[in-house]
Amino acid sequence: MRIGYVTAAAAVLALAGCDDKPTVGAPVAGGRVAVATLRTPAGKEVGRATVREVAGGLRVTIDARFLPPGMHGAHLHTVGRCDGPDFASAGPHWNPTGMKHGTMNPQGPHSGDLPNLSIGADGRGTVGINLPGASFDALLDADGAAMVLHADVDDMMTDPSGNSGGRIACGVLVAG
Repeated sequence: MRIGYVTAAAAVLALAGCDDKPTVGAPVAGGRVAVATLRTPAGKEVGRATVREVAGGLRVTIDARFLPPGMHGAHLHTVGRCDGPDFASAGPHWNPTGMKHGTMNPQGPHSGDLPNLSIGADGRGTVGINLPGASFDALLDADGAAMVLHADVDDMMTDPSGNSGGRIACGVLVAG
């Protein structure tokens, strides 16, 4: 019995030492950060989006306020421009791998497809997600990138934008 205990304890210790890779989303020393101030077409500030370089990819967080209650599509877009009134200047969803839209689409998702942002009765909401394999340099390329919030819920399937409605807020990501 004593031998079994020692063998089991040694195996646990050996396995504990094998996992020297950081988990996706673990902070990275010197990791880069980009921030976007989210604004409506009228210019009202309604929140902030942050993209942080983490182990194995990027961490995206959105903190919103003063928005209509309900679920809203949220996406990273390919161009760092937010010209009103419709924010079409932000271009399409960030999609460096050429996939279809949505996490429920068998041919998806785009790298820029984020979970829906739930806005409470108080007009506030927060969402965060890790994007494994995403690259800070690919996102913030020569023409930059933007965070866009949509009027409606994203159905997570319909290409190209999940039937998420008009663009109600946008912010250009700026590396700090």
